[in-house]
Amino acid sequence: MNRPETVVAAPACQSGFGNEFATEALPGALPVGRNSPQRCPYGLYAEQISGTAFTAPRAENRRTWTYRIRPGALHGPFRRIADRGIVGAFGEAAGVETPPSQLRWSPLPLPDATTDFVDGLFTMGGNGDAASMTGCAVHLYAANRSMRDRFFYDADGELLIVPQQGTLRLLTELGELVVPPLHIAVVPRGVRFRVELPEVDAGGPDADRPGALAAVRGYVCENFGAPLRLPDLGPIGSNGLANPRDFLSPVARYEDREGAFELVAKFQGRLWAADIGHSPLDVVAWHGNHVPYLYDLRRFNTIGSISFDHPDPSIFLVLQSVSDTPGVDTLDFVIFPPRILAAEDTFRPPWFHRNVASEFMGLIHGVYDAKAEGFSPGGASLHNCMSGHGPDAGTFEKASAADTSVAHYVRDTMAFMFETRAVIHPTAQALALPTLQQDYWRCWQGLARHFDPTRR
Repeated sequence: MNRPETVVAAPACQSGFGNEFATEALPGALPVGRNSPQRCPYGLYAEQISGTAFTAPRAENRRTWTYRIRPGALHGPFRRIADRGIVGAFGEAAGVETPPSQLRWSPLPLPDATTDFVDGLFTMGGNGDAASMTGCAVHLYAANRSMRDRFFYDADGELLIVPQQGTLRLLTELGELVVPPLHIAVVPRGVRFRVELPEVDAGGPDADRPGALAAVRGYVCENFGAPLRLPDLGPIGSNGLANPRDFLSPVARYEDREGAFELVAKFQGRLWAADIGHSPLDVVAWHGNHVPYLYDLRRFNTIGSISFDHPDPSIFLVLQSVSDTPGVDTLDFVIFPPRILAAEDTFRPPWFHRNVASEFMGLIHGVYDAKAEGFSPGGASLHNCMSGHGPDAGTFEKASAADTSVAHYVRDTMAFMFETRAVIHPTAQALALPTLQQDYWRCWQGLARHFDPTRR
């Protein structure tokens, strides 16, 4: 017989990025003075989750002590299951040639079959590999069912989740995060969680009920490398870009629930599953900094030029995964939020450019200011190393004739970019999608020749 479900939750979150948090759902559940006492309060088990090497410098070390009803080792053996849309190897390792062409996709259709968050992951591309803990993978997700008796963790990397349509409720070992569009969430490597879809569940059998959605979708960047962190601000000073206080982490919340459940692991690019007789979200108290977190993209303090020229996109950097080369990241998460363009005698949209870095872009909401059409919310583009790109012909002509003596307000938009120092290899399944825009290259063909050697 299943034990009746017991859920204890606290409604608040904790503010700050990289903090050493301490939280308990029962008074006195956190041991005092020792991380692993001989006997923990309430008969709990002590278990540490380490997200970095034990000897990592103190400022970079990520670990959390949990005090839980059952230890994380208590489950059945893992067995291989279907990977569905997940791909674990890229480029030559997967037998796929990577074209230098500019690529763009329309939004994926929403699923018809019953699909939860894990089954709805679809790998678009990536670089490096999970085994060497370098690089990243880029996925889309689309789901129409909550995970109830199924739990997931990613041993290959941390997950940066960017909802585009519909709210996600992330129920993790360390607490709950509610993530609507225009927010992001990061789930650290190895932390177990399930994803519920409150707006889909609100529909039930009657999809016309207020607040109901048929499905949700969005983007995921799986970071195999160093954990994401806030960038240093340098000459910007002490304030600007993403501020630490605007990042929220959960408070302790536990489930004391027994039954026939499934624990799914992503390990070395493949999916595995084990039977587990209880909810692994049974942490009663914890302290540490290897924690999930939430950020509202609308709180980003945008920096820009108020004199001349369009600055590099690094001024829109939210989070970075640093590499072994100072100043060169393995992964940058950049956003293009509403802002005011005031630089005079300047081409205000992004200029034409070719980068050593590779860029995977997505659109959460509205219209991206460097493209007149074809780039829709839920869609994506990929501009790899040294592939020329920039505004399309219509945007170029409009910006070239704009009156720059007055400010231009970029409103009602939110685009983002996963930028990497290594080429992002599109997967075979991404290149075969019917949503791949075969005529994307044409958006630059209307750029006219303006050169006249007799006129300065």
